[in-house]
Amino acid sequence: MLIPKKVKHRKWHKGRSKGRLVETRGTSVAYGSHGLQALERAWITSRQIEAARRTVTNFMKRQGRLWIRIFPDKPITKRPPEVTMGGGKGTVDHYVFPVRPGRVLFEVDGIPDDTAKRALTLAGHKLPIKTRVVTAES
Repeated sequence: MLIPKKVKHRKWHKGRSKGRLVETRGTSVAYGSHGLQALERAWITSRQIEAARRTVTNFMKRQGRLWIRIFPDKPITKRPPEVTMGGGKGTVDHYVFPVRPGRVLFEVDGIPDDTAKRALTLAGHKLPIKTRVVTAES
């Protein structure tokens, strides 16, 4: 799974997912011929990214190339169950990437169009958001 090697601050504030309605960076297919674009906002965990990656590589039969355009660097903390209030913030449990609508999550190249679309569609089913497959031209 993807985790950062080093972070400046071990624990972050939660933050809010409102603000800009759509993403302004990473909205077009830059490396491959087809991409998987987010249509909703959510936190994508490193486990979900890994599940989608394994689905794409398995369907492509190790042909072509896959780019992961997101990296989970936001730490999420969690307290143990049945612990009373107080005692400070919990330990880091996992890492997420906050996704806004319009962000391209994955890109593929070097395989036929129908195979690329099907692989990215299957990867989208592993994610907790609605997605669509986009091409480099659009």
